[in-house]
Amino acid sequence: MSSFKIFDVAGSGMNAQMLRLNLTASNLANVDSVSSSIEQTYKSRQPVFAAQFRNAFDRLHAVATGVKVLGVVESPEPLRMEYAPNHPMANKDGYIFKPNVDPVEELANMIAASRSYQNDIEVLNTAKEMMMQTLKMGQ
Repeated sequence: MSSFKIFDVAGSGMNAQMLRLNLTASNLANVDSVSSSIEQTYKSRQPVFAAQFRNAFDRLHAVATGVKVLGVVESPEPLRMEYAPNHPMANKDGYIFKPNVDPVEELANMIAASRSYQNDIEVLNTAKEMMMQTLKMGQ
């Protein structure tokens, strides 16, 4: 693998973690939203990642060349249903629906994504420094 591929791998990791952080922020922003129907209620969203390979040889030997974002999925967890007949958003049966967002889980996701992003930055900085030191050896 070329030394410059390090930047591609770390960059794809940073892009993946940035998506994860954005989804976490969206989930936390909607944690207290309310709706009168299940269809209109915000559902927690999570990214799906996979290792990216250049070819079958790399896949066979587990040589990943980056992180591939497969998509974003909505959580299958049930929504929270609350009886609040006096709420302006209550349906005809007096229920309101709240998102299936767990704030504690989202904060843990945010910390993990932030640390992964920081680790990718460290990889980039270390690779850059190693290349600079290699160039200085020729002087």
